[in-house]
Amino acid sequence: MRIVIADPNLMPQRSTFEAALPEGSLTSWHDSWNEHAVLTDLKDADVYVGPRFTEAMGAAAGNLRLVHVGGAGYDGIDADALPAGAVCANAFHHESSIAEHVAAVLVALRRNLIAQDAALRSGVWSSSVYSPEIRQPETLRGAVVTFLGFGHIGGAAWALLKAFGAEGIAITRSGSVDAQANSLRWAGTTERLGEALSESDILVVSIPLSEQTTGIISAAELDDLGPDGLLVNIARGPVVDESALYEALKDRRIAGAAIDVWYQYPGTDGRGEPSALPFGRLDNIIMTPHSSGVTAETFRSRALEIAENITRLSKNEPLKNVVISR
Repeated sequence: MRIVIADPNLMPQRSTFEAALPEGSLTSWHDSWNEHAVLTDLKDADVYVGPRFTEAMGAAAGNLRLVHVGGAGYDGIDADALPAGAVCANAFHHESSIAEHVAAVLVALRRNLIAQDAALRSGVWSSSVYSPEIRQPETLRGAVVTFLGFGHIGGAAWALLKAFGAEGIAITRSGSVDAQANSLRWAGTTERLGEALSESDILVVSIPLSEQTTGIISAAELDDLGPDGLLVNIARGPVVDESALYEALKDRRIAGAAIDVWYQYPGTDGRGEPSALPFGRLDNIIMTPHSSGVTAETFRSRALEIAENITRLSKNEPLKNVVISR
């Protein structure tokens, strides 16, 4: 079986991936996605692993049976370009890493760790012990967290935050979450979002971006969260209105935010502002470069699952996580 891999995130897991493949597999690796380079390599390939699949690639890959993306998103795959009989599958395994990120940034924000670190580097002991005007920080015990979206990521984040002693509310478009089974305070549809935020100390955004969810967090929702509230966005940037978020942080209408997903993205050189607005000048935000799920654990698990699917393909067994069939 011949396999072409053009996902740079899997390169560090190459030995793990190859060790799990069926005996006799031949691999061809590309350290980045480059259509021209991949095109010349797809002839006689049985499997292609990568973030994009184009019409030209489909025309060059008549023997292809499986296109596998290395993550959950498959918007870069042209479904019509898949050869007849081929399928596309995806992979998850990022939820544990993202949940850990959510817990870490919330502890840092609730305890004001980043500001304390910066102050102590200049000799200032920024603590209520030495400055009575500084409030004693809150822990996560007893904090009420609203999860906007409660799929793989929301559920994993809740499992961690629950262990800290937090309380949870799940808000989803369908409202189908069983609150009792998930040990939540309550669950409801997005029509009850304002009600949830008025009860909450923290909002964790993990709902998929769609026409209906674009800008679902606006100035009104941020005001419902309130001046002591914290927001974590690990979904997609535009789920939270860009200007409303900046103004709420700047004016301290919410206490802080941790943003991992943005409104502008860089080119291949990895340089570029994440927003047209100067979020970087604010001192009440933790900014990360869409890295909450980028861990060795995530991609080790994905490499093993993709290899498992290739093994299933070699044995003509049903594949896991098929999202497109031709």
